[in-house]
Amino acid sequence: MPVKVSVIVPVYNPGRYIDDCVDSLLRQSLPDDAYEVIFVDDGSTDDTPARLDAVAAEHPHVHVIHQENSGWSGKPRNVGIEASKGEFVMFVDNDDYLADEALERMYDYAVANDADVVVGKMAGKGRPVPVELFRRNHPKASVANAPLIDSLTPHKMFRREFLDRIGLRFPEGRRRLEDHVFVTEAYLRAGNVSVLSDYVCYYHVRRDDASNAGFQQLDPAGYFKNLREALDVVEAYTEPGELRDRLLRRWLRNEMVERMRGKRLLAMPEDYRRSLFAEIHATAVERFGPGVAAGLPPAQRVVAAMIAADRYDDVVAFAEWESGIAVRALPEGVEWDGGVVRVALRAEFTSGGEPMPFPAEGVPATGEPPLDAAEAVDWVCADSVARFDKATADLLLRERESAAQHFQPVRVTRETVPEGDGERVRLVLRASATVDPATAADGAAPAAGLWDAFVRVRLGAWTKECRLGPAPAQDRPTPSAGVAGGRVVLPYWTHPHGNLAFDVDRATKRLGLSEVTHTMVTVSGSGLRAPVPLYVPGESEVRLRLTAERSVEVSGRLSPAADGRRAVLEAELPLAKLRAGTWGVALGPVPERFLALPLALEVTDDGTVRAVPAATPRDSRPLLRRVRRRLGRVLRGAVSRVTEHRR
Repeated sequence: MPVKVSVIVPVYNPGRYIDDCVDSLLRQSLPDDAYEVIFVDDGSTDDTPARLDAVAAEHPHVHVIHQENSGWSGKPRNVGIEASKGEFVMFVDNDDYLADEALERMYDYAVANDADVVVGKMAGKGRPVPVELFRRNHPKASVANAPLIDSLTPHKMFRREFLDRIGLRFPEGRRRLEDHVFVTEAYLRAGNVSVLSDYVCYYHVRRDDASNAGFQQLDPAGYFKNLREALDVVEAYTEPGELRDRLLRRWLRNEMVERMRGKRLLAMPEDYRRSLFAEIHATAVERFGPGVAAGLPPAQRVVAAMIAADRYDDVVAFAEWESGIAVRALPEGVEWDGGVVRVALRAEFTSGGEPMPFPAEGVPATGEPPLDAAEAVDWVCADSVARFDKATADLLLRERESAAQHFQPVRVTRETVPEGDGERVRLVLRASATVDPATAADGAAPAAGLWDAFVRVRLGAWTKECRLGPAPAQDRPTPSAGVAGGRVVLPYWTHPHGNLAFDVDRATKRLGLSEVTHTMVTVSGSGLRAPVPLYVPGESEVRLRLTAERSVEVSGRLSPAADGRRAVLEAELPLAKLRAGTWGVALGPVPERFLALPLALEVTDDGTVRAVPAATPRDSRPLLRRVRRRLGRVLRGAVSRVTEHRR
């Protein structure tokens, strides 16, 4: 079979962090003969080369190339490209990993859309990844109609023939931003770029030791020399005008202005941030015309103007004000309704931990931004009020294990709340979101696990996110677990912080099934009926597993109880299959999952059935204590004998 995809992994001293990468590449859903993995070891000095050779010896589609250290990732990637046989090449870093179906889905998406580049949805485990780019699929994307420029890491799939045709390779040597140069040119010269957003393909991982190459402190002069090369690419393949300015704005915003804002700036040592500011000032003045900064949000325009004017002290003063700004989102309702969870919330910005005050009268930010920090604060706040009608709030579910996140449908209303004498107001967003267990993961059911609720707010100068909570303990909503969308979903509040989260197909004790006592169960002939503390939107087929010396499974159903919060379990017992004795009972609300109930069915010789308490396992703790004491005495005696012998 022709090789569809060549995965190229530059490797340098990853240690244990390469394990997840290797495992994910071997688990791919593509057949082994449809893809290859090329590890390019760039002079590692740990035990990684031998480990990779061992993997390659066991898997014919895995190859390892060893070379002397080149100083950065550009050369290993280029070596991998030259060695590749695939129709497409996919770049993966040695401390990241792929989802199991990533290669298959991205390849099929590329073929379906005749794409030269495919950008798969990313999840950031301790690392930032684009968010807005992955709101939806973009089968025919370009830098003009999608925020592609927000994603310049190399972790994408590229058509090999396209790379060869335009002669595109990574800059080599000890340097930064080689991926910006490569990916920007690919975007600008591709026939089509496709963005796959309905499946998380790539997991971008921050190491526990924070030793990823991208986290090392940058040398300002070298960094911005390399950054200028990316700007050269934009200018080489675009005409002067709005599109060019919009693309250049990405580097002004992300690499310059954002480094000079809020806590990020203040966390730097004074001498380092001064040298960084000086290099940013020189680059901004040299490379960016007035149209580049003009399209930034007001707070970023302020910082860009201060940078251009060499106003370091005002940049620091403005950062000190911004460092106290955060967003707070509080739940106002969480309930099951029609098979979905409806979440009501309110959100607003805070300053110094208190609701942030704004001027009652809004004034759009026009003209040149003020360069004085105090005046700039007033200018930005007045603009936020003027543009409050465009403020948005989103609810995202983020899987705790993988950091995969998904937008949920939401409706937003906006409320201006007078403060004090009426000269100041609070800007409050109220949102109503829907979490559907059948579709919450971009149209699919979320995987089993814990999912945290995050709120992302865009208001005027800021886009910030926070957890949804805390909910006041005295009056927080307490919806029951529900069976919907083929999942058992428990909305719950984290302890001790009281933030909203969802347990999908994992909870057992917290589901409340311990409330179902044997006294609640009615058995009439072969018919069993019992209340169950689970929400169901309508009649739902379930299974009961009855276990004595063997197990017997029987069909049943859950129907909504009159209060709408509980369900009624009904089943016909197979009396002919039940021998006399005591049978444990487990409920299977979804396929492949059974939950033990705290009761049993006692069957007599004449076939009569009654519910009884479940047998309580004997407490093993006293026995364990006795065993530990005995072992302790034995070990102390052994030590004593060894000590005596040595004397």
